[in-house]
Amino acid sequence: MIEKFLKAAGWMTLCGMLILVQPKEVLADQTGTSGTCETSTQMLVKVDADDIVLYGESYAEAEVIATLEKDSIYQIEMTTPSGWIKVTGAAGTGYIDGNEDFTIVESVQEESAEEIAKKKSESRRQSLVEYALQFLGGRYVYGGNDPHTGVDCSGFTRYILRNGAGVGLNRSAATQASQGKAVSADEMRPGDLIFYGSGKRINHVAMYIGNGTVVHASTERTGIKTSPWNYRTPVAIRNVLGD
Repeated sequence: MIEKFLKAAGWMTLCGMLILVQPKEVLADQTGTSGTCETSTQMLVKVDADDIVLYGESYAEAEVIATLEKDSIYQIEMTTPSGWIKVTGAAGTGYIDGNEDFTIVESVQEESAEEIAKKKSESRRQSLVEYALQFLGGRYVYGGNDPHTGVDCSGFTRYILRNGAGVGLNRSAATQASQGKAVSADEMRPGDLIFYGSGKRINHVAMYIGNGTVVHASTERTGIKTSPWNYRTPVAIRNVLGD
């Protein structure tokens, strides 16, 4: 049913892409009357005949590179005022006569589920960073739970993750370090938590915000601030966001 609908609307599927079938006249709209026009969108040529020739240059007496296979697809690089089309595909890069038997299609690349999930994760993490940074300069208060009035390190990360991402955390840095999953320094992303301590005893937590930097409720003297992520030797790094 979906395939019938797409075809009725002028769409077809090819190699994981949706392509919109267009009349040849669409090239005239993009080419203009003088100069050479670079295509601004990914336009394609679908070969409809067995004898379309690919030339090395944009004139009929130029060297013949290949004869294009019927139903093959070539990407349009540019069009010329004289009606020639520069294309790239399996037979190489060259020119075809705009009067040949072909169909113009426009590609719309479908995103995979993994790509969609990655973009959603990146957006969520960036929003969390921006949420946390609004509290820079706030007070450090031991046992505090709200950066508007004062927080300690774990109170800050707990507040930020709960209100900025809907993730519940334990109250202390040591117990937060048991949540989520462990990641390496090479794997960490904005929104991950970095834990510090003496030996294996954890006594401080900060949130990574990217570019080698963390934000944290540091001390009574400095309050909520940013620091290099390795200003102290990390004991653990945890992804608590679940992505």
